[in-house]
Amino acid sequence: MENRNLVALLEQLIALPKETEWVEFKHNNENPQEIGEYISALANSATLHGQNSAYSVWGVDDETHQILGTQFKPRKKKIGNEELENWLLRLLDPKINFKIYEFTFQFKDVVLLEIPSATHQPVRFSGEEYIRVGSYKKKLKDYPEKEKELWGLFSYQTFEKKIALENITADEVLAKINYPSYFELTNQNLPDTKQGILDRLAAEKLIHIKPSNYYEITNLGAILFAKKLTYFERLWRKAIRVIIYRGKNRINTQREEQFDKGYAVGFEEIVKFINNQLPENEQIGEALRKNIKIYPEIAIRELVANAIIHQDFNMTGVSSTIEIFADRMEIRNPGEPLVETMRFIDLPPKSRNEDLAAFMRRINICEERGSGIDKVIGSVEMFQLPAPEFNVKSQHTEAILFTYREFREMDKSDRIRACYQHACLRFVCREQMTNESLRKRFAIDDKNYSMASRIIADTINEGLIKPYDLNNKSKKHAKYVPFWA
Repeated sequence: MENRNLVALLEQLIALPKETEWVEFKHNNENPQEIGEYISALANSATLHGQNSAYSVWGVDDETHQILGTQFKPRKKKIGNEELENWLLRLLDPKINFKIYEFTFQFKDVVLLEIPSATHQPVRFSGEEYIRVGSYKKKLKDYPEKEKELWGLFSYQTFEKKIALENITADEVLAKINYPSYFELTNQNLPDTKQGILDRLAAEKLIHIKPSNYYEITNLGAILFAKKLTYFERLWRKAIRVIIYRGKNRINTQREEQFDKGYAVGFEEIVKFINNQLPENEQIGEALRKNIKIYPEIAIRELVANAIIHQDFNMTGVSSTIEIFADRMEIRNPGEPLVETMRFIDLPPKSRNEDLAAFMRRINICEERGSGIDKVIGSVEMFQLPAPEFNVKSQHTEAILFTYREFREMDKSDRIRACYQHACLRFVCREQMTNESLRKRFAIDDKNYSMASRIIADTINEGLIKPYDLNNKSKKHAKYVPFWA
């Protein structure tokens, strides 16, 4: 936060009629245990009071709000051999991204601790949860009604509505948000005046207009339209990363690119970059010879969009990542899916980021009706690639696209996965899988009917598909549907 923004914030805090449950004023109290407990109490109280952040300020009288100055130097403070900031962070759960600012106001030293509000669970310090009751710090467990209210609020808080940057001027908003892209992507004419632009961004909930000609940029506005995510301290780690490796493992990195723009602004650039890194295969048609990329672009677009939209923004220090190997592409996002991976094809999507998802659909970056994964599977079948994998690992969701392999090079699990996905795709198209349709999926010659039959039998044994008509005894004309149909 720049010095003038810190001054503006301090002026607003000392203008409050009294110390609140989300603002604490101190003079020189630098007890590390007390500071940690106050971080917990203020973070939890900020949530209860609908505040994006809480603040602890050293150098201000807690009754008169007079600027006294402070001798507290947090950057120099150590507990044993450990710096104060690291010590506090180590004992906090979850490890919230608090910020320490040291600056001068009215020729006196001030320290401001900015504490993000609790988002998905109460913040605890050294194993204990705290809360503010009036101007007093208390253990949360001693106030069950506040604890119940806090947990109730977690279910309503959304990442998009929180504030990415506050107390900034109109010019700073326009310098940090790529507003021309907003108007272009939403097919609107650019207003003639600065205020017209700001009013439109505010109506879209990308910014908030505050008193005294100050503004706030919401997380939604920043994550979609940031000129640079590095402008936003709590969001810069959410930049999309693409890593290309030599070979089939992570030993040798060939290239790494980080996309620092907001997702709406940078999405096409990300997809184009990925496609430019991919080798081509020669395809010979009836009348011409042409080169095509080894993965269908529609599959890349949908999986990258899904990774962006469905990530868990409460997981700090991690971002969506695309890794390209010689034999596969892994697309990974933080957070476990809200739908079982086996039901990605047929169930309507559920997103923990509804406002983000709605806007991405509106500008045609992702599918509106949940048919994105259907398109992925359909395009993979058209390219006759191995079936993609969808996994959950270490609180991350992973989608894997594989390069082309001959049928004989696919193992049993590859064939079963492809058979199940093929049955799902047929079912959502109001059709049933047959031995014939599966042979086309694998490009199996008609005379090798029994090979398809064996795959179907193995998939039935795994409990992934079932006969469509149990009364039909003819294997030749049998039809099959997914286990959930």
